Amino acid sequence: MRAARGLLGKAVAQQSDVREVLQYIPQFRGKIFFVLIEAGLLPEPAIAETLLDLAVLEDLGVKLVLGVLGGDLKDLYDWTLECEIMAARVSRPITDPLAVRETLDILARGQSAVIDASATGPLDIPVVDFARGIGVAKIITLLEEAILINGAPAHAIRAADAISLTEKTDGPGAELLRAAAEACHRGIPRVHVLNGRRQGVLVDELFSNEGVGTMVHADSYRLIRELREEDIPELLGMIGRSVRRTKLVARNYEDILSKIEDYRVMAIDDNVVGCVALHGYPEEACAEIACLYVKQSHEGHGYGIELVRHAEKIAKERGIPRVFALTNRAADFFSTRLGYRAATVEDLPKKRREQFEASGRDSQVFSFNLE
Repeated sequence: MRAARGLLGKAVAQQSDVREVLQYIPQFRGKIFFVLIEAGLLPEPAIAETLLDLAVLEDLGVKLVLGVLGGDLKDLYDWTLECEIMAARVSRPITDPLAVRETLDILARGQSAVIDASATGPLDIPVVDFARGIGVAKIITLLEEAILINGAPAHAIRAADAISLTEKTDGPGAELLRAAAEACHRGIPRVHVLNGRRQGVLVDELFSNEGVGTMVHADSYRLIRELREEDIPELLGMIGRSVRRTKLVARNYEDILSKIEDYRVMAIDDNVVGCVALHGYPEEACAEIACLYVKQSHEGHGYGIELVRHAEKIAKERGIPRVFALTNRAADFFSTRLGYRAATVEDLPKKRREQFEASGRDSQVFSFNLE
């Protein structure tokens, strides 16, 4: 394995959750990433670090195509060799229809491809047509320009929402946002627009759930879905810390599996980052909001509120008029942020009250009327 692997090790060590990094490796292997670089405009140190990061991706089994938007194509190609990327130059520019076949041939023999894209803008139609032709999983642009919504980064935008957000960004950013959304509409799963001047931006973007640039996506990047059996080990590992520290109800694999239909998880990029359960007591016309947890690395984004509101929606659909929650650390969260009222143990269903009294926990009870 090449020396570039050390760079990944450095990046991993800087992450608060190593698993957040490692979970992407099997997802990326065998996928085609099309990376467009404004080579003539970006600082050489940033380009050099990007190429080292690309060497790591190549080591991990990612199939790479590098598009040179500006600068000297030969210089960038020479740099790829210095970084020990197994690169080959495409003899035709990106606007040539025959470039697709030549690029696929290069990828098929285990090399990365370097192609001249200097005659186009970063997300112009010929670029998107080429990307579709080679079957990319991502277009990644390393540019001088970035996309800011109301002056702040927006890390993940659905293509369907992009046009409505263009009025909240500046001219160049708005054009990039429109072009990225159009690329998604035309079949590109994800488009990343990154600040190419930032060293290490590629690793920071690709190996974290939230990212550091702007990703416009055609699919469900973040969603709340039913728990799958294969998610249970991840769920147990995720909530284990709170079970130990806050005396949450201990759960094992069999406990969760027996009530798997009660659980929902929030997934970002299909990685589980939060959970909630809705345990029904139909005989007493209520349900419990339980097992609410968001990973530390994803706190502060409002995901806990989303999970609770999702559980409330399920309760409404089932005709349940009231939900309740027990907590010994999130009293302010339920009362102030969610509008739950303080309740008493006597407000709990009989079976749940007996479980609570037997547990010896000191939780507070909160209730919320859905009608």
